[in-house]
Amino acid sequence: MLRRDKRADLRAGFTLMEVLVVVAILVVLAGIAVPLYMRYLDEAKVNVAKVGCRNLTQAAETYKLKYGDFPASLDVLAQVQPDGSSPYIEPSSLLDPWQHHFEYAAQGPHNASLGKPDIWSAGPRPGDPNGAIGNW
Repeated sequence: MLRRDKRADLRAGFTLMEVLVVVAILVVLAGIAVPLYMRYLDEAKVNVAKVGCRNLTQAAETYKLKYGDFPASLDVLAQVQPDGSSPYIEPSSLLDPWQHHFEYAAQGPHNASLGKPDIWSAGPRPGDPNGAIGNW
């Protein structure tokens, strides 16, 4: 009986092979999960950029209602206004999720017929015209 208890005590841990199998399973699961997570993260950044464009458009339209014309640049919206009122947006709102400045054209080609300015982000790959995310 003593001998059997001694064997059970020696066998109480995991073997190296068992640990390696578990680690291999975890690596496979992580290899599947990480690309899925990254895709959702990229989609979330695109959605944040769309919301940023809408917020900046609203701020520019509010500025136009008060001063009669759209601002010369988006930076004007983040500064104390000429009449001393507070800024329309926070300076951090001028950056898209990829930490690039939003682009702005008061009389842009996309929204000219609607009487709105064009505001867009270059997207995850600046310079790629198909990757632009705008308010049109």
